Amino acid sequence: MQLGVTARTGRHARRLARRDRGGISVLSLQMLLCSLIVGGFAVDVGNAFQTWTQLQATADSAAHAALWSREWNSADTAKAKAIEVAENMMPPSRYGNVLTPEDIVFGSWNAATDTFTPSATSKGAVFVSTRRYASRNNSLGTWFLRLAGQDEFDIAAGSVFETYLPGCAREGFMAEGRVDTQSNNTYLPGFCVHSQTHVEVNSNSVFETGSVVSMPDKANLVMPASGFNSNIGLERALRDASYALRVLDRVNHIEEGLLDPDHPKYGIMTPGSPYYRSYITNASLLTVAAPKGNKSISTSFKTGRVHQVTCNGGNGTLTIDGDWFRQMALVTNCQIKFANGTTLEDAVILSTNTDKNNAVSSSQNIIIGKDDGCAPGGDVQILSLGSIKMTSGVEFYGSQLISAQDIALTANTNGVEGISLVAGGEIDVTSNGAYGYCAGAGMGNNYDASYFRMVN
Repeated sequence: MQLGVTARTGRHARRLARRDRGGISVLSLQMLLCSLIVGGFAVDVGNAFQTWTQLQATADSAAHAALWSREWNSADTAKAKAIEVAENMMPPSRYGNVLTPEDIVFGSWNAATDTFTPSATSKGAVFVSTRRYASRNNSLGTWFLRLAGQDEFDIAAGSVFETYLPGCAREGFMAEGRVDTQSNNTYLPGFCVHSQTHVEVNSNSVFETGSVVSMPDKANLVMPASGFNSNIGLERALRDASYALRVLDRVNHIEEGLLDPDHPKYGIMTPGSPYYRSYITNASLLTVAAPKGNKSISTSFKTGRVHQVTCNGGNGTLTIDGDWFRQMALVTNCQIKFANGTTLEDAVILSTNTDKNNAVSSSQNIIIGKDDGCAPGGDVQILSLGSIKMTSGVEFYGSQLISAQDIALTANTNGVEGISLVAGGEIDVTSNGAYGYCAGAGMGNNYDASYFRMVN
């Protein structure tokens, strides 16, 4: 019986082999092979695209880290920081060396031509390329495309970051809190009013083409019922923008560079320092005794020097008067008062006093900076850990006020040619002023901090 079954099975198999319909098995095999190749293409190419996305994100993060570190460090230190970031995102134990020092190139970026030019000493831009290459033994292997002879992919991604300085940081008002501007002001091209919360405007101001009013959400603008009708150009000037006020974090560095004029990074006498001032010519710190009564301190100050005045407990007041504070710098914990008619030129004044009302204040007819039509030089920078209140009329020429707290300013009509106010609190500016004559020019000694952006 067993033999009969075997015989019948053999005859059935031979009949099937003779039928033409058996050819469909070959076609099915071919179609299956094609499907595997097409499906493999989708799977392997999708995997390659996912890997490129991962390399691109790593390149972006590493480029930002490199440029951020380069601001204060050597190129080698900055490259090491970038590689550290890359290895945290794509560990070598799994992905191999996706970033090497040779893949990090510092240079400059030309936005007009979309070109990157290498320069080993530059701090302005960086190009970073991340790679998974066969030559590095970390290429991306395939699964199904091996059937078509494609065993691996070489994949690379690149990123370019550059430093930049927002127009608001060059000339304008920047505050963490509210910026309140009163009526009848004129804002000229290149001038910026920025708040990290909101801006308040009143009536009858003019915002000329090229001026900017910005905040994270321009819908938070506060204005009178007359709105845009009574503020010519305001609607055109509005922008959504957000900036970390990084320069506020630099006050400690600036103080360090004043008290140690030859400090290698921050020194006011170090040519490579962003805080360099050519008019300081003597690195010896001059300690001046705190004044008693109404005695003027002018005879104790010397041109070309950095001075330090210490008030007991920080409760005393240091009065600066007259027309003598030129080509010098001051660091003090005293409250500072500028007397009627005071003129300041080529000067840095830093108050570590934290009083919220009178850390720095003034009487009438104060002139800050040189009235030179926005020419370089003659500028003044006043920095305070407390509030700055100059509410009796000030003329302001190519200079800067930085406060960790609030700034209140009453400017004389048409008495402003270049102004930068930066406040960790609020800014309150009164009526009848015209702002922005320098359009960013003639203010090269502003204290600032670079911002970073991806450009390619």
